[in-house]
Amino acid sequence: MSTQQLELETRCQAVEGCDAIELVIQPKPKDLGGFTVNRCLPVMEKRSVGPWIFFDEMGPAIFQPGAGINVRPHPHINLATVTYLFEGEVLHRDSLGTFMKITPGAVNLMVAGKGIVHSEREASEITQQRRGLHGLQLWMALPEELEEIDPEFHHYPSAEIPSVVVDGVSVRVMIGRAYGVKSPVKEFYRTLYLEAQLLPGQTLELPNEVERGIYIASGELKIKERIYTEKQMIILSDADGVTVTALQPTVIAMIGGEKISSRYMEWNFVSSRKERIEQAKRDWVEGRFPVVPGDEDEFIPLPGAN
Repeated sequence: MSTQQLELETRCQAVEGCDAIELVIQPKPKDLGGFTVNRCLPVMEKRSVGPWIFFDEMGPAIFQPGAGINVRPHPHINLATVTYLFEGEVLHRDSLGTFMKITPGAVNLMVAGKGIVHSEREASEITQQRRGLHGLQLWMALPEELEEIDPEFHHYPSAEIPSVVVDGVSVRVMIGRAYGVKSPVKEFYRTLYLEAQLLPGQTLELPNEVERGIYIASGELKIKERIYTEKQMIILSDADGVTVTALQPTVIAMIGGEKISSRYMEWNFVSSRKERIEQAKRDWVEGRFPVVPGDEDEFIPLPGAN
């Protein structure tokens, strides 16, 4: 997904007197042209959670006929994106020649490496219908020695994502290892990304990790006698045995992993080197990125470029 110019803001509340929770992030709605996302990462106080450097929730939204997702080709470097839908569908095209219909439950990993261009649109036949869309898009940093690898795209169908029931709670492990199962999705750092669906009164002990956060996609949770509501991201400490209890039907996404070094981020570009981002900006303006087969006629200009 293309972003507008990133402006880091203070949207965090420090949590005093609780060894399990460090920060609570209140996402800010961002209008991406025709639809709105809730953006949690990055913020001024928290630039990353493990290798995760960007976290958007798309929707939930209802599109009327003629409206919807229509993101023109745009570039990325030195990162990997993960797109995951709860509802709806998106057509992904990229400069590798990939054409993939992204549907609920599947994990779609796009590795930008030295540079990739992609678009996200909808099939013409569904744009004539009233329909919903709800999903997450996340960016991961690549290790410095792998930032310039060749770009890749990996699609993991829903049936390949491992599920497990933990104390009655349904959990899907999208990336990494937790609760005795391991996801097949490719990792570059030690990474964790899981989804859990809790019924009222159910409790889940969260996996331990150096850095981790949970996003409440819907519902309400209690953690250490404090109550948190949907559309909040709770940044957890590395304390062992942290549990969450649902106060109503609740869906959470948990992200985390090993701590990484800092990254520069501007527009859709991420790198450990500021000069690499400047080069990518020049390359995009001067047309040196590859085109997207089947979507060659449009592109998103670099913000602020003449």
